Amino acid sequence: MPLTRELLIGGKDVPAASGRTTEDINPYTGEVYATVAAAGPKDVTRAVDAADAAFPEWAALAPFARRAIFLKAADLLDARGEQVAEIMAHEAGGTRPWAYFNVALAANILREAAAAITAPRGEVLSAQEAGTLGLAVREPLGVVAAFAPWNAPVILGVRAVAAPLAAGNTVVVKPSEDAPIACALLVADVLREAGLPDGVLNVVTNAPEDAAEIAEVLIADPRVRAVNFTGSTGVGRIIGTHAATHLKPAVLELGGKNAVIVLDDADVDYAVDAVTFSVFMNSGQICMSGDRILVHEALAEEFTRKFTAKVAALRAGDPAHPHTVVGPLVAASAARRVAALVKDAVAKGATVLTGGGEPEGAVHPATVLTDVPKDADLYYAEAFGPVCVIETFADDDTAVAVANDTDNGLTCGIITENATHGLAVGRRVRTGIVHINDQSVADEPHAPFGGVKASGYGRFGGRWGIEAFSNTRWVTIATQQAHYPF
Repeated sequence: MPLTRELLIGGKDVPAASGRTTEDINPYTGEVYATVAAAGPKDVTRAVDAADAAFPEWAALAPFARRAIFLKAADLLDARGEQVAEIMAHEAGGTRPWAYFNVALAANILREAAAAITAPRGEVLSAQEAGTLGLAVREPLGVVAAFAPWNAPVILGVRAVAAPLAAGNTVVVKPSEDAPIACALLVADVLREAGLPDGVLNVVTNAPEDAAEIAEVLIADPRVRAVNFTGSTGVGRIIGTHAATHLKPAVLELGGKNAVIVLDDADVDYAVDAVTFSVFMNSGQICMSGDRILVHEALAEEFTRKFTAKVAALRAGDPAHPHTVVGPLVAASAARRVAALVKDAVAKGATVLTGGGEPEGAVHPATVLTDVPKDADLYYAEAFGPVCVIETFADDDTAVAVANDTDNGLTCGIITENATHGLAVGRRVRTGIVHINDQSVADEPHAPFGGVKASGYGRFGGRWGIEAFSNTRWVTIATQQAHYPF
């Protein structure tokens, strides 16, 4: 029997005004996992009404009281590992290790947000006028519109709301149609249980065909004062355009075309393990996944042989099986899209070292290619699936040039046993994140997370997230009467 969930508006579970619903499909079985309310424009306005009404009291709540809610929510989430594993497997084909990782990191995002609530926020300024004290004070913005994606649903669902709420804002979140429970309704359930007041967090689920209208209406509402979105570069451009049209700040964390560079001083066995994780964790459906593996020609033969053998042995299929590494993609259509990228590359001269072929439903085999030409779609397009391309290079200049040959700039991994060498290369790669002697996939709740170029702008994490969702206000206090010329 499918689950049934409604909208969350003003602390109450309510149906869409139209009574419409939409189906949440299990990508592995193709069966309906849940039925959720399909919001329309009226529901968006109701959600913003509730968030706007709740804002003054939430913004004024004592910091230690707000912090207590976040800390309790973190503990509650930590205890829900089994529930999250079941939801993520059914909604997005997530494996159990990936689900438990989502729980652990998301709980720590809540703890970091709790710490930020009571951290110092503001400065005392020197003043031009005698007897005047100047202050730079951080203040919440108001209502924040948040868009949460399906691929790391609990991590990114929590991230979409944690910093805005911690800064004293209220939030209306629109979750992905592919995982509305894991990336919003579950998060809201945990925060409600922890004591979050009614209306502070509102969830608006929708049918896929209504996504564009819902987003536009939400961002256009004059009471919405900021936007955050995590997702594809294509949709991010649309969200960013809407925000700019209405002069609203936005944090956009978008797609990546990430390289892992294996320098000539790397430990090959370590590099193989690191790259395998980078490419195939969550079936490659991570914005930080390693699409391009750049290997120094001195190590290329050994690395390619060992890496291909390891990839060929990865278990694929049922996400519920404890040893599955490559589970289903979010939908059968996603697997067909990845297969089309591989097919196009092969037709234009690429060689398949392992994998390839047609997917089975939503499951695409772990695939490694080489000799992919620049005119192949895969050369520049984000794979967002269990696929990578190996390229070789002769020197650092070539490696840097290839790594930078993309519109994106999210993350990069550089495998080396010489940190000085790795840092020198890393400083030349144009990404928002770089990891020396590690692969490309990493996230820590206190670190500034985000990209450059077509991978977006703004930063989540730590004090940078609080700054993104608050205003700096200049306040002066005159301790003596001023003198005026007239």
